[in-house]
Amino acid sequence: MRHKGNATSALLQRNMKIFLRDRGAVFFSLLSMLIVLVLMLLFLGSMNSDTIVGLLETYGGERDRAADRANADHLVLVWALAGILLVNCVTVTMTVLGNLIHDEEEGKLASFYIAPVSRARITLGYILSAWIIGTGMSLFTLLVGNLLLILNGGGLSVKVCLMLAGMILANSFLYAALSYLFSLFVHSSGAWNGLLTVSGTLVGFLGGIYLSMEVLPKKVCTVLKVLPVLHGASMMRRVSVQEALTETFAGVPQAVAEGYCEGMGITVSVNGEILSVSMQLLFVILLGIGITVTSSLISMRRAVRER
Repeated sequence: MRHKGNATSALLQRNMKIFLRDRGAVFFSLLSMLIVLVLMLLFLGSMNSDTIVGLLETYGGERDRAADRANADHLVLVWALAGILLVNCVTVTMTVLGNLIHDEEEGKLASFYIAPVSRARITLGYILSAWIIGTGMSLFTLLVGNLLLILNGGGLSVKVCLMLAGMILANSFLYAALSYLFSLFVHSSGAWNGLLTVSGTLVGFLGGIYLSMEVLPKKVCTVLKVLPVLHGASMMRRVSVQEALTETFAGVPQAVAEGYCEGMGITVSVNGEILSVSMQLLFVILLGIGITVTSSLISMRRAVRER
């Protein structure tokens, strides 16, 4: 048993070292984070801020427009950071799982399979490496983003950062498991890179990051509420924006703030009931566990067929 445990640990360390030694992969993972942040602030930031200021002018009576603009800009920045954290949980874990595709192309994966180690442990070795690196890169994103918020006039509290760290752990685990499941059906680096490109773009729409929920058709919103991407982004937004939301919508009817939260994917309601953060977090964790078990079963069934 100890030998098998050491084999899993060795595979975990190997996969992590391969990714970290590839400076290009690390650099472009960080670069994609910065590109998304800049694009969101340049193209979506002003539009979202204008929407908030318009709501405040309509429902808030006499107000300080300069203060409202500053609060709105800060709220949008925090909202954008939460979305970027979710994008990183998806794209970084998928990038790390590219090691599995590369191993298969070079015949190394076949060598692992004939070793006296169960495929379930091999599965864990790949998933855990993607989970750890995805978590680490997302935590680094949180650190950089919080520094930007501090420079902008107000950062996230330690409590909020710790809560976000827990959510990053849960989401990174889910998408590491999901990426491994996808990798079982993809057998070339070209196809995997194509899937990674599509996924990086798609997650922005599924999480209501590039287009807010309020501009999407109701049927589309209904579908998105079934997917974990929206819930992952929602829980991070909800925790992150509480303080900024209170300051921005001070003196405005609560219904206005609630409508804004639902329209921007900060809260998600099902049958008129707003889902709690704990329910969304539990959904993400259970789905991650379920996908891990499913992936292990698929690998073991393939092993039986190959015999």
